[in-house]
Amino acid sequence: MAGEATASYAQRLADAYRLTLPQLLDSTGITLHRHGTLPAAELHLNHNAAQHLAILARTPLPHLTRALPHLALLGDAHGTGAAAHWKRLETEQQPVRACTLCTRHHSHGATDTAWVHPAPQRLMCPRHHQAAPDPRLTTTIRTWAAPELTAAHHTHRRLLRHSRANTAWTAARAITTRWYDHQQHLTHRWHTRLARLCTANPHLATTSSASPALLARDLVIYPETATLARALAALPNRPHRDTDKALNLIARRLGLPRLASNANDPLRVFLTHPRH
Repeated sequence: MAGEATASYAQRLADAYRLTLPQLLDSTGITLHRHGTLPAAELHLNHNAAQHLAILARTPLPHLTRALPHLALLGDAHGTGAAAHWKRLETEQQPVRACTLCTRHHSHGATDTAWVHPAPQRLMCPRHHQAAPDPRLTTTIRTWAAPELTAAHHTHRRLLRHSRANTAWTAARAITTRWYDHQQHLTHRWHTRLARLCTANPHLATTSSASPALLARDLVIYPETATLARALAALPNRPHRDTDKALNLIARRLGLPRLASNANDPLRVFLTHPRH
């Protein structure tokens, strides 16, 4: 699966052969170092180990490395034994649960569990209305209760055509995250969306020690983040000379009557400082 964690793919292979992951690697001549589990840790293979895995999977290594972004071909291609090791990941680097229906399709019905490192524009599956915005979620969130999330997915895809898409997305996500955490501007809308998602997904309240407000945050702010990113990408690539005019334009895009902000508001800071 595109963006799949290496450990997830290797585990699915092991399941297909009814082996544990260590047994699978040992049977292919790969020495496994350390211990770990998904999603807190990822499996890193050196070049020879990746070659062994590609032969077992009957998939050319270049195809495998394109699908598995964290395959991490470590070490020299020659004179090094085939080795794999677990590497612990920070929370923001950890993979998340893939859409269960997509996984079942790709595995020909064998499993509905896979873990992926999704690109930002793949936050949700618009076809099956599922998302897993946080690695602490062991099950996906059904998003049918918030159809605006599907529209946001398409908005985000259109944003990618812009030359400043990555910069605009990074800035927009930082701004909306700050607004969400400090309960600014869009609080009522976000609370309403979160309530709808929680009603449709009762497991959100029991999945982990984190609150649903934190677990679903990226999903809750997704529509406004996508809208804001498109607006920021269209602004001149320099400090905006008429900040209030820009704020009014962005407020309309966000469906707000106005965006009152102080000097420390992250959006105002973005509009009044140089950009590259």
